[in-house]
Amino acid sequence: MKTFYHFFLLFVSFIFVFQNTVYATKDDQHFSLNSEAAILIDGATGTILYEKESNRLMYPASITKIVTGIIAIEEGNLDDIVTVSETARNVIGTRVYLLEGEQVTLLKLVQGLLINSGNDAGTAIAEYFDGSEAQFAERMNQFVRDTVGVKNTNFQNPHGLFDEKHQTTAYDMAIITQYAMKNPIFRSIVGTKEMEWIGKGWETTLYNHNKLLWRYEGTTGVKNGYVSQSGNTLVASVKRGNSEWIAVTLKADSSELAYGDMVKLFDYGFEHFQTNKITLNPSAFESYIDRFVIPEQLIFTSDKDEKFDIQIDDSAFLIVVLNFDGKKIFKRIGNQ
Repeated sequence: MKTFYHFFLLFVSFIFVFQNTVYATKDDQHFSLNSEAAILIDGATGTILYEKESNRLMYPASITKIVTGIIAIEEGNLDDIVTVSETARNVIGTRVYLLEGEQVTLLKLVQGLLINSGNDAGTAIAEYFDGSEAQFAERMNQFVRDTVGVKNTNFQNPHGLFDEKHQTTAYDMAIITQYAMKNPIFRSIVGTKEMEWIGKGWETTLYNHNKLLWRYEGTTGVKNGYVSQSGNTLVASVKRGNSEWIAVTLKADSSELAYGDMVKLFDYGFEHFQTNKITLNPSAFESYIDRFVIPEQLIFTSDKDEKFDIQIDDSAFLIVVLNFDGKKIFKRIGNQ
C-alpha cells in the first residue's frame, strides 16, 4: 500500500520545489549496504528516497573538501594568486605536491582539491581566506549552518584529516552537496575526469578519484574520502533525464564496497522514482492570479510512472495524483 507524505512550498525564481519529504523504503527493496550510514535524495527537490542511519554523527574524511571547494568558488576570487606556505607544503596525506613559495591561482587550487583530493591545496585555500586552518574551519561551520542550513556538522579543518571533533552526517552531506551542485563551476570541476597539472614540483595528468565517473552512466560528481577512522566515504551524483540523484555513503570497509553501495542506491532510485518538471501556463489559472502565485514550473518527486493532474480549488493550489488503482490522492502544495 502506498504511503503519501506532506509536501510544502519553496519559492525560488517562481519554481516550486518539494523539499525534505521522505518516501518509505519500498516493500520490495531487498538490498543491503556495507556502509554504516547512507542516504539517497532527489537533487532537485531534496526528497529522501532511502536512508540508513542518515543522522548518525560520522567522520567524513575527504568529502569535507566539498565544503572547502564551494566556499572558495563562492566567496573567493578564482583569479587571485595564492602563495603556498610551508605549512601547506608539509601537510600529510594526498597532495598535488605544492612547493613552499609556489604561486598558484585559487581556481587551480580548487581543481587540485576536488579532482586529486590535495590536502596541501586545502590548507593553501584555508590560509588564503583566513590565515589558518582553524580560522577557516569557523568559516566552514558558519557556511553550512547559515548558508546551507544544516545543523549537525562540525568541521575542524579544510581537508578531512582525522580530528575527533570533525563530524557530520550522511543527511547533512547530501544537503550540502545539493547546494554545491547548483553552482556551475563546482559542478564542472567535480565532473572533470582528467586534467593536466603543471606545477613547480609536479607535472602530471590528474585523474578524478571518483571512479563512478567512468563506471556508472550519467555520473556528474562528486567526491570520495578515506582515513582509517572514517573508513571509506563517498558522495556521488547521477543524472538521467529529469532526475538527478545525490547519494552519500559513510564508513564502508573498502572503496569497492562503497562504490557497490552507490550503484545499489542509484539503481534503486531510477527503478522506483522520478523527478517531474511541469511547465504551467498561467493563463489556465487566470481567475486565481489575484490570490495565488502561479509558478512557471512545478518540480516534485513521485513514484516511477505515477500519473497526476494539476488543479486549483478555492483554498489551495493542488496536485491531484492518480494511483495505478485509479484512486485520486490530493496533495496540497500551496495556499493563499
